[in-house]
Amino acid sequence: MLAVADNPLERRLAAILAADVAGYSKLMGSDEQGTLSRFARLRSDLIDPKIQQFKGRVVGSAGDSLLVEFSSVVDAVQCAVELQARMQEQMKEWPAEQHIVFRMGINLGEIISDGTTIHGDAVNVAARLEKIAQPGGVVVARVVHDQIKAKLPYAILDLGLHEAKNIAEPIHAFRVTAREGGDASLPGQPHLQPPQKPSIAVLPFTNMSSDSEQEYFSDGITEDIITELSRNRNLFVIARNSSFVFKGKSWDVAEVGRRLGVRYVLEGSVRRLGSRIRVTAQLIEATSGSHVWAERYDRLLSDLFDVQDEVTEQIVWALSGHVGLAEMQRLNHRTRTNLDAYDLTLQGVSAFHRFTENDTRIAVEHFGKAVELDSRSAIAWAWFAQALSYLATFEGNSDLRERALVAAERSMELGDSNGLAESVVVADSRSGGNLEQAAAYLERAVALGPTNPHVLAWVGFFRLWEGRLNEAREVGERLRRLDPLDPGWVHELLACTYYLQGEYVLSLEAFHRWRNNDHYRSFANLAACLAQLDRLDEARQAWATCLSLKSGFCVDDYARDSPYRREEDRAHWLAGLAKAGIM
Repeated sequence: MLAVADNPLERRLAAILAADVAGYSKLMGSDEQGTLSRFARLRSDLIDPKIQQFKGRVVGSAGDSLLVEFSSVVDAVQCAVELQARMQEQMKEWPAEQHIVFRMGINLGEIISDGTTIHGDAVNVAARLEKIAQPGGVVVARVVHDQIKAKLPYAILDLGLHEAKNIAEPIHAFRVTAREGGDASLPGQPHLQPPQKPSIAVLPFTNMSSDSEQEYFSDGITEDIITELSRNRNLFVIARNSSFVFKGKSWDVAEVGRRLGVRYVLEGSVRRLGSRIRVTAQLIEATSGSHVWAERYDRLLSDLFDVQDEVTEQIVWALSGHVGLAEMQRLNHRTRTNLDAYDLTLQGVSAFHRFTENDTRIAVEHFGKAVELDSRSAIAWAWFAQALSYLATFEGNSDLRERALVAAERSMELGDSNGLAESVVVADSRSGGNLEQAAAYLERAVALGPTNPHVLAWVGFFRLWEGRLNEAREVGERLRRLDPLDPGWVHELLACTYYLQGEYVLSLEAFHRWRNNDHYRSFANLAACLAQLDRLDEARQAWATCLSLKSGFCVDDYARDSPYRREEDRAHWLAGLAKAGIM
């Protein structure tokens, strides 16, 4: 009783970060003294200073685990994300068998403090969230998500509901990754060497209009310029997703060039006021920072397409002087479209790139209105087909899939496409089992859009499913070079390819880099990969996540729906699941 009187219990609201080291027992088993020494050095040199920077307090540290209290939930999340990024950088200097990698969970709630440590359900939930996290990852509770979603520029992925031992209600978990903002926005991204041919990244043009709602317009102009430059086979052009990582941020041009592996960077701004538009653009040599070319265009809005053509032409001439007049004429082949239809198309593209079901539905509405206004806009029809196809996948709606095919055929009839429409037909033909038709349209898509990530991804997956693994890997690594900062489909492709080639460590790294692995089957694949690395508890947790996303899913379903044509490849995946006891 005296102890209680000396240290009265205190209740307060706090953010709680729970962390532990993945695979700690294995590290200790192989080198106990070395592991303890390295962990102590990380604590003193990196972990504790970062916690102090964000005003956190370590209230528990047993072996490989840490329990940290923060008065601010924003500080807690930012500390965790930046710490994981710093840890990843540090591990590059250590041999793989010595890597110390944390999993982290964060919750917000009432705690009970006895003056030395903290207790309560909020603490228990943080510990359960940490178990859900992948090595190197940060997982937060719903209450944390609601507090930070408008305050921190991080990517947040909904992981769904999770049952947890001794917790009455299922936990709604979200994964947080540092995709944007601050020094942690590009964790571990190496500097890349520019290719031999002239290479360029087009940064998102700044919206200088007084109306922030015009953001889609400046983004759309940026994407149009990227698309037109990509048609020129003499140029190496970074894909849209990687360029847009730098949107709204102040980056040194030389660093952008190193991160993306390009010699030139185009940046600019757009101001739209009534019937007039002002576009400024400047082409910069990344290493020296010198201006190669700069121009300002003050025009009527109706002249927008001429402005885009002029910007593109000037860039091509500046970067590749040997490109002749014929190439310039080919670049300027686009069919002019209704300006209102074009505006709706840009709004649709902006919504589509947010990659949620509701935003895809909004995109469909915009593209549908665009083709009503201008039925001869091939690019509007192509995007309409893409959005309908994605929405059909979200909803499992065959009628939407049929509409997507009709839109794709209309775009192809008009003859002005960059492979988008063809890729819709490829996807439909492949899912319907018509491999010959899919291959034919894929060949056409590649001819039209040789650097289009949508097209290249389909090429890679076709090679993967056919068992042509070396070719799939080559395509995946090429796609990664074209789009080095986008943790999307390229990592899914490489994760599966590396797995079938028996390179499980590389496969797991790719799985962890993949932002969009919220599909149940991806977690089944991750379970197989983890099992092959003898990380059986984590494999079973990945399978549990798969089941939380697809209730009733079983191994028989997994095998029946396999896209792989070779029996040995299907068996390889099933062997991984079996190793984890998933039968």
